[in-house]
Amino acid sequence: MKSLDLGKEKIGKLLLNFSIPCIISMLVGALYNIVDQIFIGNGVGYLGNAATNVVYPFTVIALALALLVGDGASALFSL
Repeated sequence: MKSLDLGKEKIGKLLLNFSIPCIISMLVGALYNIVDQIFIGNGVGYLGNAATNVVYPFTVIALALALLVGDGASALFSL
């Protein structure tokens, strides 16, 4: 396995290497949401889609806060 030297590699190449997994995970999350909306729309109807669209931003905010606390605590603990 090739180790990635952050001090010597070009910034553009590093940015590309580190951004691709993030982009893929965001696409998978969006695809999951689309498929979920299809199944809810077929099973429950338009009210189910409306309910999940109202709750989705709260879910994203909760995930952001959890990542904020978790990443900050792990960084603090590692120091």
